[in-house]
Amino acid sequence: MAAVGECSSSVPLKSVAFSHVEYPAGDFTGHILAIASLGPIFILVGFVTLIVFKRELHTISFLGGLLVNEGVNWLIKNIIQEPRPCAELHPSVFSKYAMPSSHAQFMWFFSVYSFLFLYFRMHQTNNARFLDLLWRHVLSLCLLIVAFLVSYSRVYLLYHTWSQVVYGGVAGSIMAVVWFVFTQEILTPLFPRIAAWPLSEFFLIRDTSLIPNILWFEYTVTRAEARNRQRKLGTKLQ
Repeated sequence: MAAVGECSSSVPLKSVAFSHVEYPAGDFTGHILAIASLGPIFILVGFVTLIVFKRELHTISFLGGLLVNEGVNWLIKNIIQEPRPCAELHPSVFSKYAMPSSHAQFMWFFSVYSFLFLYFRMHQTNNARFLDLLWRHVLSLCLLIVAFLVSYSRVYLLYHTWSQVVYGGVAGSIMAVVWFVFTQEILTPLFPRIAAWPLSEFFLIRDTSLIPNILWFEYTVTRAEARNRQRKLGTKLQ
């Protein structure tokens, strides 16, 4: 639990625009961390955008895993029922229970699952071995940094204790590994059948699980198609 002096701070709290995340007014570090604390919302918006424009089954499964992870977090919270360290400071918080931290569990699920996806799902398809590994290492490091910042922000802003954040991170990491294995071993073999459903075809839902590196595939196919269309257009204009 937080110290009594921390919870009874006389510094007024200020909310980040369009959110209920509060930080001490005039605290620049608190302001930055409060924005970082909104990471899960940004990620969910990104997922919805990806699904709307890509319609890819693995992306839908990833989002499904995040939602299952949130459900597990809610269940654990209501079983343990450990209160927040400074509940009186943040009366607008939706959940009064805080063990484990849902923000930490969400971010570590996202980071660990993305890490597994980068190194075990996306395979190299070109000769740029060094650059291929470099960008994966850099991206993985960025994911870990973001997960740590969001977790730390919850302690700094007195929404959680360190133990609540640590257990949230552990729970999210375990859930990420379990969901990744479940997706690879159970769901992925079913993706071709799901993609062939009339409903999936109507909504243009696709399966790219057999394509090792979807980024490289989309780049090469788009570039080839653009050049082909450019040649056809040039022939018509002659």
